[in-house]
Amino acid sequence: MACESRTYEEISDNTPITGIVKYETDIKPIIETNCIGCHSPGGPASAYPLTNYNLVKAEIDNIVDRIQRPVGAVGRMPPGTSLSQSQINFFIKWKADGSIEN
Repeated sequence: MACESRTYEEISDNTPITGIVKYETDIKPIIETNCIGCHSPGGPASAYPLTNYNLVKAEIDNIVDRIQRPVGAVGRMPPGTSLSQSQINFFIKWKADGSIEN
């Protein structure tokens, strides 16, 4: 039995993501690193919290739209920067896979 590593740091931007993408192992770490500083209580985007699975799942269409906008575009997330293409691909695949929690 082989072990497959597929963290977003280890996947090049052009490598297709294989396997099912899950919130706890794949999406949550990206959210915690790049989004939670603003999208949590007390943050500048606290009106749009992304602090748990249900909140992220409910906003997945909006998230995918905003993270794919060009840097500098109105509503681009994260503002002033960009997720890597591999991180964006995880969100797209998670949505396509049915937004699985665990």
